[in-house]
Amino acid sequence: MSKAHLGAAMCAAICMTALSAQAADLPYRPYTVNQPLNAFSWAGPYLGANLGYSWGEVDNSLTRPSGFVGGVQAGYNWQSGQFVFGIEGDIQASGADDRFAAWKFSNPWFGTVRGRVGYAMNNILIYGTGGLAFGEVKAEAFGGTESYTTAGWTLGGGAEMSFAPNWSAKVEYLYTDLSHHNFVLTGTNNGFTFSTIRLGVNYHF
Repeated sequence: MSKAHLGAAMCAAICMTALSAQAADLPYRPYTVNQPLNAFSWAGPYLGANLGYSWGEVDNSLTRPSGFVGGVQAGYNWQSGQFVFGIEGDIQASGADDRFAAWKFSNPWFGTVRGRVGYAMNNILIYGTGGLAFGEVKAEAFGGTESYTTAGWTLGGGAEMSFAPNWSAKVEYLYTDLSHHNFVLTGTNNGFTFSTIRLGVNYHF
């Protein structure tokens, strides 16, 4: 072997040794498959707030309580493919009230505990919801006040859209029926049924 060939071989061996040493010092990076672009998962817990408007009627009365409502909600979702299942609870402060003659009815607050079933199209979720409702129905007349905390049911639906990492916005409609009570002030059985439409935001953990 000529001196030129021997020098080239020695140079190649030294270069390969140096490259192997540098490769050994590099951090190990396991191979991963790229996730789909813009994928959004609805699974997991969330917490949010809402604002809306409520309107309804009191049975056996000519009052039609209505007003703004606002509150907070929290829930948890499970997702299987495009189907989303969850549970959500909320509590609302309500300004819904109305007066007819000497009688006034109001609904100072209400809340719900509901199941949700929806269909996700990536970052858009269309869902139906229903479950337990509870709240206060209050009557006022002739300087007296009478109120009951009562339970009932609610049913509705909505649409929710993710607009930023961990954040979503929703629009929702609920129909709520709070059960009847015999009011001494009215001398009859009164219950409150009402509709609510509200906008909300959620933070997904």
